[in-house]
Amino acid sequence: MHAFGDESYSREELVAEMGAAMLSGVAGIHQTTVPQSASYLASWLKVLRGDSRMVVSAAAQAQRAADMIRGISFTN
Repeated sequence: MHAFGDESYSREELVAEMGAAMLSGVAGIHQTTVPQSASYLASWLKVLRGDSRMVVSAAAQAQRAADMIRGISFTN
């Protein structure tokens, strides 16, 4: 179990946010920027600077999740 705000929780949150953005794009849902978004993203800068591969890893996980939700499979 991950505690709210710890590193593992934060990584999962990033994957979820990226996946939601991907699915919104596919569904044609226009996302508007809310004032809290800038501060939310700013908090990620510190984490991302500490692990430059994290954003790529999170994006890959988000894409796999979005594909699964959409019923897309790339396995034989």
